[in-house]
Amino acid sequence: MKTAGPQRRSEQGGGLAQPLTMPSAGRAAAYVGLFLLGAVVGAAGALVQSALIPAGLLLALLGAAGTFLGGAHAMGTRAGAVAPAAGWMISVILLTATRPEGDFLFGAGAVSYLFLLGGMAVAVMCATLGHGRQPKGPGARLAK
Repeated sequence: MKTAGPQRRSEQGGGLAQPLTMPSAGRAAAYVGLFLLGAVVGAAGALVQSALIPAGLLLALLGAAGTFLGGAHAMGTRAGAVAPAAGWMISVILLTATRPEGDFLFGAGAVSYLFLLGGMAVAVMCATLGHGRQPKGPGARLAK
């Protein structure tokens, strides 16, 4: 008769007990692609949000949310949402800086701040809602 002790649990392979490993080359390339896609969506959103005042802001935030959730579903992990969110945040923060000539992309208006803060909130929500590592199969339930 087998017991449900530590030896039995290690045979099932719990999600937290597994060692961390480097992703495969294809998976790493997908994360880099999601990072670059997030940067492009951030730059496009920065241009759209101020062009069409109420609709442009919503379109930019919905595009960002779609990119973040799409990355999470495509990769099956929360890192799939974090990669485009990181690219989005870096591109948007770089676009807020003024140039030596005095040029800037974001004005000091309420819509720009809503885009910046709203996009960061959307990134956090999408990374939280993304798929985490869950055990598969009928043995995934905890014993009573």
